Formats: sequence, structure tokens, C-alpha cells
Amino acid sequence: MAQKRRRFQGVLNILSFNRHFYVAGLGVLAALLLGFSFINWPTSYSWVIAALFLYGLLMPLFVSAYVYDFSGYYDLQWMDRIIADQQRIGLVVNINAGFDETSFLIKEKIPGCELKVFDFYDSRRHTEPAIVRARKVSLVYPGTRQVESGALPLEDSTADMVFLLSAAHEIRSQEEKVAFLKECHRLCKPGGKVVMVEHLRDFPNFLAFSVGFTHFFSRSVWRKAFKSAGFATFQETKFTPFLSIFECRP
Repeated sequence: MAQKRRRFQGVLNILSFNRHFYVAGLGVLAALLLGFSFINWPTSYSWVIAALFLYGLLMPLFVSAYVYDFSGYYDLQWMDRIIADQQRIGLVVNINAGFDETSFLIKEKIPGCELKVFDFYDSRRHTEPAIVRARKVSLVYPGTRQVESGALPLEDSTADMVFLLSAAHEIRSQEEKVAFLKECHRLCKPGGKVVMVEHLRDFPNFLAFSVGFTHFFSRSVWRKAFKSAGFATFQETKFTPFLSIFECRP
């Protein structure tokens, strides 16, 4: 059974997993404010610089609260159309990068499915401090298997749906992304699909995360990766201006 999400859990996760960024940012801001007292320039310059710095620290929290705490993302109502599009759902695969907030929810959403959960986290390749911290507090769905991103342990054409929910961007190299998506393609039945949810490296996410938007990949990068992996379709639906849902069929 999925645990009820705490109030502002999305924001708390961002603060917890990225605390190194916020500690460093506040330290730099304090140094700047101290330095301003020794610089002979208009006070308005100091205020503008401080405001921009605070924007970079606070805006990701506001956007995360909107997307993950108030938009209804974890209610999974956005899945209704995707699920209705499938005539019959048997095997569902949910693949994460070591932080799993969705497997219990998917099982509740599609109770009749057989759900298999894979974790492709590899400490040698996926070195982001945030995901290392996230793994320590993640719920683990019973039977979750640790896997290689390029070798998923299922037979060909067995999955009705493969979910990649805010996880695939942790694969940083394009070569590994294509190899991983080829495996997802191999698992899909002819009528199956891969459903990927991601922030994009685009203007709305730049406004939300400033330089942090470089942690994500552009729409063109993902399109190229799915095409290289053999997928025939690449359909995008926006869920808030900051999050994209991709449905890709073999």
C-alpha cells in the first residue's frame, strides 16, 4: 500500500536531495552581501544581484511545489487517457533510477496488472549527489530488481506498458540512453507503449530552475534517442508548462 504523501513533500524532497546546492548558494549569497559593503557602487546594483540570486534559489522550490504538491501529478489522473487507450493491460514495467515514488501508486491505479519494477541505478555512471541521497529514503516496491540499463531481464514483446517517470534523465550519455530505450523497445508488445515523464531543457524550465535546467535534456535529444532506438511514434502532452508526458510506440 502506498504511503500518503506529506504536505509539501515535493519541496521537502528538493531541499533534502539538493541541500549541497542550497548550502553553497546561501554561502555565496552571504559572501556577496558582505562584499557589497566594500564596493563603492549604487545600492540598486546590490539589490538587483541579491534578488537574482534569491530567485535562483527560491524559484525551483515554488515550481516544485506547483508541479509535485498542487498539480495532482501523484493522483495519476493524467494516466486515465493513456490507460483507456490500451485494450488490455497485463504486464506493466516501471523503471526508476533508485528513487521510486510511483510503483505503489501504479499498482493501485491498475490493480489487475502484473507489475515489475526495475532500478537501473549504477553508482559508477549515475553520480549526481541528489539521486544518491534520494535512494536512502526511497520506498522499495516488493520484488524490485537491480538491473543494467542496457540489459532488462524480460523476454521480447512481453510488456503492455513501460513507465519511465522522471528517471530516464539520470542516464547522462546519449549512447547509454539509446541502448536503454532499445531495451524498452524490445520489451514492448506490438500494441504496447513506453510512457516517459520528464522536465525538458527548455525556456519554462530555465525560468524555473535557471542553470539547473541543464540537468534535463531537450525535446530534440529525446526524439533523436527514441528514433535511434527504433520507436515509430513520439507524442508529447504537457502536464503543466514544466513537465512533459511522452507516449512512444514501437
